[in-house]
Amino acid sequence: MILSGKQIQAALGSEIVIEPFDPKQLNPNSYNLRLHDELRCYDSRELDMRVENTSSVLRIPPEGLVLEPNRLYLGRTVEYTATNGLVPMLEGRSSIGRLGLFVHITAGFGDVGFRGYWTLEIFCVQPIRIYAGIQICQIFYHTIHGEYESYRSGKYQNNTGIQHSLLYKELTAD
Repeated sequence: MILSGKQIQAALGSEIVIEPFDPKQLNPNSYNLRLHDELRCYDSRELDMRVENTSSVLRIPPEGLVLEPNRLYLGRTVEYTATNGLVPMLEGRSSIGRLGLFVHITAGFGDVGFRGYWTLEIFCVQPIRIYAGIQICQIFYHTIHGEYESYRSGKYQNNTGIQHSLLYKELTAD
């Protein structure tokens, strides 16, 4: 089951942490998250799964930043989130999608117990001007049934900013 907006608000401080929290961003069954002013772009157009691919920082100025099609931008949410006993999920907002802007390619499924900022995989189908602080995506929560173990991976847990892929650690581990 998906939590209602009222249930999300009632669970704040116990099963759900959203910092900062603004009641104006609460929806009937989700909460809107905002885009931070920092993006990262990979330095190479050809990426390799077996190596650490480096990236450079881009800042979104007050007048906005035009994103190029066919280029992957990594962003992050302004809000820090944490869950206890719930599965967080991330989706783009329909108003954003209708502009041809994707905010996650495949990584919208969170693990129970995840704590940190959400890294967004941003891709556009045509040039689009984006702005820091825009409510770009929404988080919603599923209940979980049965025994479970909370997410404890050192890979992405407790992040403090944008994280590029750490898949190479899995592929090079002995």
